[in-house]
Amino acid sequence: MTGDQVGVDDVLSISALNGSGEALRLLPWSGMDGKPCYLSGDGTGYISRLADEMEDAQLDMAAEILGHAADMLADSRTTSAQLRFLAARMSEALRDACRIAESRGARIPEPACPDTDDAEE
Repeated sequence: MTGDQVGVDDVLSISALNGSGEALRLLPWSGMDGKPCYLSGDGTGYISRLADEMEDAQLDMAAEILGHAADMLADSRTTSAQLRFLAARMSEALRDACRIAESRGARIPEPACPDTDDAEE
């Protein structure tokens, strides 16, 4: 891991890490031990840009696999081995997409003003 990445076991409290209470970014890759990697920062550094590029590549790959899936499922000559291979790639792509959604969802800022629906009740 690089200097600005930490493993999940290293994260005791966000405020203890960066002192500002900023949320850590879940990165789109795991450490060598398979544990999630997190990044502390303002989202403008090299690792953040690298993570953005990797997320984009992962989502593009998932869309491409989805297109292949439609073609393969429509083809009666597709073998069971080909379908197992496809299922494995789709599983990987779905895992990546879920990780990206978790990471991006955690970085959505809280609304600046209270929800107007709650105020009316």
